[in-house]
Amino acid sequence: MALAKVRAGRGEQLRRGWLVVASASLLAALALGAEISPLFVAAGWVLILLSLLLSPSLPIIEPPEPDTPPAPLPPPDPLGDVCRAYAALDMPVMVLGADVNVQFQNDAAQRAFGEIATDSHLSVRLRAPGILDMVRETIATGQPNQIEYSERHPSERVFLLRIAPIMAEAEGQAEAPYYALSFRDISELRRIDRMRSDFVANASHELRTPLASLRGFIETLQGPAKGDPGAHERFLGIMLDQANRMSRLVDDLLSLSRLELKAHIAPSQRVDLVPLIGHVRDSLLPLAQELGIEIRMHLPEGRVEVTGDRDELVQVIENLIENACKYGQEGKFVDVYLRNEPSQPVELSVVDRGPGIPAEHVPRLTERFYRVSVADSRSKKGTGLGLAIVKHILTRHRARLIITSELGKGTDFTVRF
Repeated sequence: MALAKVRAGRGEQLRRGWLVVASASLLAALALGAEISPLFVAAGWVLILLSLLLSPSLPIIEPPEPDTPPAPLPPPDPLGDVCRAYAALDMPVMVLGADVNVQFQNDAAQRAFGEIATDSHLSVRLRAPGILDMVRETIATGQPNQIEYSERHPSERVFLLRIAPIMAEAEGQAEAPYYALSFRDISELRRIDRMRSDFVANASHELRTPLASLRGFIETLQGPAKGDPGAHERFLGIMLDQANRMSRLVDDLLSLSRLELKAHIAPSQRVDLVPLIGHVRDSLLPLAQELGIEIRMHLPEGRVEVTGDRDELVQVIENLIENACKYGQEGKFVDVYLRNEPSQPVELSVVDRGPGIPAEHVPRLTERFYRVSVADSRSKKGTGLGLAIVKHILTRHRARLIITSELGKGTDFTVRF
């Protein structure tokens, strides 16, 4: 069509050109008063007529070339956008068809449950009857459902499963039913709930025992031993020990509470560990001499500074050395090492030569009220909170506590800043 318009424009210009030339020639001759022969006049009019008759006045339109038929569009993918959106989530998500076959799983689901071949039945990986019943009920009713599901292998995990229908457009039908099965990991929430309930139960138990002792001794002093000075002296000593035990427990609980309040605030002071360790060693010398322990220091020359809170670091070093003296007194020695190698993190190690700790207990040593031996801990006036406090302090200091132990050879507690 564009070519036809160009040719029409050129024909019109040619016709007008002939008219202008012929008319101008005749007018010029007349204006000059020249003698015009009849033959010349006739030739001019012939040119004008020829320009009118022969010049094209209508556009020359050539027949259009046949159009190439467009390539057929691929059939629409009803799940494409939905799956691309789910692929960006860090929560495990599977898309199921009405036959309970897996049509899609995102990367998070593959990491959590392994890859499931497309169009494989959900029971290939998840065989729990409760999950399959929930899925079938949603497919039958079209209503969302959820269930709590726990796994113990390869590790203990708890998921909140939720399934809801997805109505996606499909070719040839109004809507095609698909179902999104999502997994929300609530393992940490359940663990925290369990720790909280254990903490309340343990704290209540720890306080109940000395309170029961105090009540019993008071009743004895008011009754049968009312006039017995020897009983008074003996019972009052025991009551003082029980009161001190409760006081230590309350102090440790308050320390944990304060540490939790500022756990997210990193300290900003610079502390020299060399004099700090010496101060703690001097304060624990009476206890070490009473237990027959020698505290040996292995400190580098010069300053060894770390970023931290001085009082909290004193509490950490004191807890570690005191525990080594109490529970490793069979070895007669407690070694304290401070290492400050170039391009390496600062490390503080407290090593005893005691009986060691069985491997199954090592990962739980920093739990509140956890004891390898309850009787041994109470006989040494422990509250079961010392290493929990150490862990909280080191977490605030962005430091790590590394515990290694070998039965019959001793235990090494290393703080890596």
